[in-house]
Amino acid sequence: MDNNQLFFDFQSSTPCSTKVVEEMAPYWNELWGNPSSINNRSGVYASAAVEVSREKIASYLNINPKRLIFTSGATESNNLALVGHARAKARQVGKPGNIITVSTEHHSVLDPLRQLQKEGFSLSELQPNKDGLINIEKLSEAVEEDTFLVSVMAANNEIGVLQPISEIGSFCHRKGIAFHTDAAQSLGYLDLDPDKLLIDLMSLSAHKIYGPKGIGALVIREGLPLEPSQYGGGQELGLRSGTLPVPLIVGFAKAVEITNNDQAERNKRLLFFRNLLLSGLKKNISELIVNGSVDQRLPHNLNITFPGVKGSQLHGQLRRFIFCTSGSACSNGEASHVLQEIGVCKKDAEASIRMSIGRNTTEKDIKKAIEIITNIVINLRE
Repeated sequence: MDNNQLFFDFQSSTPCSTKVVEEMAPYWNELWGNPSSINNRSGVYASAAVEVSREKIASYLNINPKRLIFTSGATESNNLALVGHARAKARQVGKPGNIITVSTEHHSVLDPLRQLQKEGFSLSELQPNKDGLINIEKLSEAVEEDTFLVSVMAANNEIGVLQPISEIGSFCHRKGIAFHTDAAQSLGYLDLDPDKLLIDLMSLSAHKIYGPKGIGALVIREGLPLEPSQYGGGQELGLRSGTLPVPLIVGFAKAVEITNNDQAERNKRLLFFRNLLLSGLKKNISELIVNGSVDQRLPHNLNITFPGVKGSQLHGQLRRFIFCTSGSACSNGEASHVLQEIGVCKKDAEASIRMSIGRNTTEKDIKKAIEIITNIVINLRE
């Protein structure tokens, strides 16, 4: 990467922490055993590393380690949770039922749910309010007689809004409906206690918190019916067969440990920088629009629209100086469906940017970004 460019895309991914890399190092070529092969010392060491890592992550979440299933990331966790529970439930009751989600969810939630539609399940997609949030009244109105599953992400990956997860969990619990949340963006920023929040299924990812790519987890409530995502050696309670990637699991646990230790202090710092960025842009640029609730929002996220600017020109000029994005890393360059679902027209959605602040972002970076964006927007408007 060009060191002269500013990086403001820490929601797409994060650089792997040096401490995480160091923690993983022995498990690539020294302690390289297969954790399923415990008839030799190398396999025993690997198996122990996996279970110690599982306990570390579970301790942060305040759950029994047996409820934590390792996956390749949040996308696989979402698929295992949604498709796995839906098919198991349909087999249990003899027919497919109704599922409720939000139209601004990540595609790793929306796409498997739309696949389930093809299998006979009915799907209700709630459109959020203009601030990106849903309320319990809207959710309650959508519940049908055969609703058995609700999926609402804790923090939106594009506009950063924080849904009322605790309220949704309580509502679903009272109704006897399973509740799934994609918590990939909120791990390390929110206190995630699935039992306290009454979450039945929770998807996690390591690479959003300065851990390695290719590893995530699914938290499962005990007794919840779930069909496996793949079959083979019976690893992970038979729900996710395959040789476990020991170095990645060790790295995931270290990343969780680090982010847990400095969560409060880091959030305070990120919020200060986010507000500094927003106030500077507001001062310099007229008619700037913040997308999504400002109050109920991740501390490091800012999603803004610049009306009167052509999106392709805006992003074409910005990418020379700043790494940021127009939406999800998985959107393939299309106008954000999230912004359009909260009422932003396609033209303005294209003229929007998502900026996310990282651990090593400095005040100098913020001030430089304000200057660059201001000049580009003013010049394009002229």
